[in-house]
Amino acid sequence: MGRLLTLTTAQWADMEFETLCKTVKEMGYDGVELACWGEHLDPVKAANDDEYVKYILDTLAKYDLKMVALASHIIGQCVGDYDDPRLDNFAPPSLAGKKDEIRGWAIDTMKCCAIAAKKLGCYVVTGFVGSPIWKYIYSFPQTTEEMIEAGFQEIYDLWVPILDVFKENGVKFALEVHPGEIAFDYYSTKRLLEKFKDREEFGLNFDPSHLIWQGVTPHIFLEDFIDRVYHVHMKDAAVTLDGRSGLLGSHIDFGDLRRGWNFRSLGHGDVKFEEIIRVLNAHDYQGPLSVEWEDSGMDRIYGATEAAAFVRKLDFAPSKIKFDEAIKSS
Repeated sequence: MGRLLTLTTAQWADMEFETLCKTVKEMGYDGVELACWGEHLDPVKAANDDEYVKYILDTLAKYDLKMVALASHIIGQCVGDYDDPRLDNFAPPSLAGKKDEIRGWAIDTMKCCAIAAKKLGCYVVTGFVGSPIWKYIYSFPQTTEEMIEAGFQEIYDLWVPILDVFKENGVKFALEVHPGEIAFDYYSTKRLLEKFKDREEFGLNFDPSHLIWQGVTPHIFLEDFIDRVYHVHMKDAAVTLDGRSGLLGSHIDFGDLRRGWNFRSLGHGDVKFEEIIRVLNAHDYQGPLSVEWEDSGMDRIYGATEAAAFVRKLDFAPSKIKFDEAIKSS
């Protein structure tokens, strides 16, 4: 069918930008979903410096790469999370340990992401929103409904001023449903979208890898929320429960074979990508298919190259005829 095939560069942010572009093209991709951190894109600079924007666009053009989306995950996480020492890994080093300053930086930078996206010709910014209630994932000590609702309302209140800037710039924000976010599975997503029902610029970045290991069927999730799906990640995961391992991970790092599940390169896990393509075809999704490559057990150049070929082969067009019309008598 030929949808735009892009690579999400979040896991490649250590690679210098032009080297990244050259590598992405060599691996077989049409474009990038550029990470707003590391060596790739400074959204504040892009929002304020047209020469910098020109440099980004010229470098992409040099390698015949397109870009219709930016990735803002680690910035957005710092909006909804608070007083978590791990955020020091995401925020500028000068803000380490300063929880209020980190949140303020994140809010201002997310607004710049919207402005930068418009200047760069992107229609969507993918990312996270964080969660003030993720620590309540297992309701012991006892968790009240009022505590949960307060968390959803806090996310709404924090993000409305950010979404105002997205709306002003004609750019959509696409939340990646993911553990650690306020929306991490089917029903938490349904609740959050209901909270943001009046904000059309707020939608979803569909990523099946975070659903499959939780027991949520990805293509059913996609079908039910398709009207708010603004972007699609192609990413795989495998559940390998062996009687010892559990789904919560045991505080064991990704890639360790003792874990009950791990992310896998496309086609090496449990996601039924053909069902996803069929749902996208049925609803005429014409956005990109963006490979987010993660597999701690495989070389990333080998894996991402193989993943590009996997998606190319899988991205079939829907039929334009009913298959049995050919046998009708004339």
